Amino acid sequence: MYANLELYIHRLRQEGELQEIDVPVDPVLEIAEITDRMSKSPGGGKALLFNDTGTAYPVLTNMYGSDKRICLALGVDSLDELSGRIYEMFEAVTSPKNTFGDKVKMLPVLGRVSRWMPKKKKGRGPCQEVIHDGDLSSFPVLKCWKFDGGRFVTLPMVITRDPATGIRNVGMYRMQVFSGNTTGMHWHMHKTGARHYEEYKRLGKRMPVTVCLGGDPAYTYSATAPLPDNIDEFLLAGFIRRKPVELVKCLTNDLEIPADCDFVIEGYVDPQEDKVIEGAFGDHTGFYSLEDDYPLFHVTCTTHRKNAVYPATIVGIPPQEDMYIAKATEKIFLAPIRLAIQPEINDLYMPSEGVAHNIAVVDIDKKYPGQGFKVAASMWGAGQMMFNKFLLITSGCRDIRNPEELKKNLEKVSIPRDVMFSKGPLDVLDHTSDILGFGGKVCIDATDKSKEGYAEHQLADIKIPKEWCADADIISVNDSLAEEWRALFISVQNNGKNITGTVELIEKYLQINSVEGLNYIFVYDANVPLQDVRMLIWLAGGNCDAVRDIAIRADKIYFDARIKAGGINGFRRRFPNVVTSDMDTIRKVDERWAEYGIGEFIPSPSREYSVLIPDGSSGASIDK
Repeated sequence: MYANLELYIHRLRQEGELQEIDVPVDPVLEIAEITDRMSKSPGGGKALLFNDTGTAYPVLTNMYGSDKRICLALGVDSLDELSGRIYEMFEAVTSPKNTFGDKVKMLPVLGRVSRWMPKKKKGRGPCQEVIHDGDLSSFPVLKCWKFDGGRFVTLPMVITRDPATGIRNVGMYRMQVFSGNTTGMHWHMHKTGARHYEEYKRLGKRMPVTVCLGGDPAYTYSATAPLPDNIDEFLLAGFIRRKPVELVKCLTNDLEIPADCDFVIEGYVDPQEDKVIEGAFGDHTGFYSLEDDYPLFHVTCTTHRKNAVYPATIVGIPPQEDMYIAKATEKIFLAPIRLAIQPEINDLYMPSEGVAHNIAVVDIDKKYPGQGFKVAASMWGAGQMMFNKFLLITSGCRDIRNPEELKKNLEKVSIPRDVMFSKGPLDVLDHTSDILGFGGKVCIDATDKSKEGYAEHQLADIKIPKEWCADADIISVNDSLAEEWRALFISVQNNGKNITGTVELIEKYLQINSVEGLNYIFVYDANVPLQDVRMLIWLAGGNCDAVRDIAIRADKIYFDARIKAGGINGFRRRFPNVVTSDMDTIRKVDERWAEYGIGEFIPSPSREYSVLIPDGSSGASIDK
């Protein structure tokens, strides 16, 4: 594997996966705009190395952002290699041990696990070759989007320790830089770092925290992984790289860090201090996460290796680099879910439009009635799957990533019989829930029910007009998926009507046009163009609460994907804007593109998405 980012960068060069920019590029907005264009290119484009950032350090972005690069980063030819290895290990660990021979067979597995355990090393490591007094002002920390609250460290490995058990956690929580020696610490209420914080607060003690950047890319990936609480992420990194992570002690606190990472930021959080306002931040949901109170991190020391490279990621409207990280997680962690939680699961798919948590498709080996709803209830109680909002359950689907296969399964759905609503925990970044971190969930059971005693499900014939009639309340209609998917996308006037009134006017409109056989109706604001179906699915997943914003009328299910600002459907929180670059930055990058020397001109994706920003709105939130 890789001892530092410099060696990984060398591999990217060898594989033709790197574009280098040698002219000066500003870490404030400019690097993000270039990276956004590249990461949304077909196949994820290339990794980008910015060699002149106005600081002593180059910046690497989009390092995981393709199918090939995520495999290079994790040291495999195919993600199936990793999923196969972890399946073999979990099967050995979870299978019954009825005889002495069965137990003996476990010894090689346990031996391999012991070889992956992190190992402490005496003395200092390469990450401590250069020592500073704790000033972050020399780092090329990015500001990604115009309405971000400031500059943010976006690929940190945040190391904390449970004060009761001593068990380490390595999480990834963005860090807004407030000064040369303070940052925010954005750990959500559901995260292990937040739990450790509450424990230190209860004890009345300062909490040691150390942040690492770079090193073997397997380290950073492991910090993003949805491991159970109290499982060391550096053990997962050792498993991935087939080599233990060597740890050295920090200089100013009692934590250990990978000896070969690129940067180290040591410090503490004092739970007795008041929290500080952090944000806004253009997040991976494609919307801004708005300002809120989070702990303050104090920097006591920074160190780095010679020739260190600063890693960063850009998040925003999908697809982005994090899509490939999510694909790896989907593959790697299917085995633990199947063996330890839901043995009937065949496959799990989280489309990029669902930004990890919003949308998931699960195929099961169905044996009995109600099994689809049972799996949904269990998944919503399993680790980070508790954050899921929209869940589609299929059975016997050969490839749930194949739209044609999914379409065949959806033909088995009878509305409302096969729809189940629930409520539960949601990601803190979900902006549609009435209560932060708590809201609606819906499961559509598309499994085979032919042997369950129901009357045979008859699909109505589809009937749509050649030309839709004009209506003052209806702005636009996209019926491109009506024939195959029984789905209709429709935009309506911004007249302040709640979902009940909006559904009534659409129902009348469908009657006037003699529409029949459609089952899934998606409703959008007047300013939303209806041509890009991927955009429409992303907006529906992001802007719908899966209970409050869904209505069922006869055999139709309506998804209200409109902006909820101003009290639509009773919503009372602030509603965030979508994340786009500002026009000054777009024009600057347009003008400099040939100067960068990174190939054919790529237009800014923000030009397309800026139409989603309501007229008159400004800033990170929509206040109306």
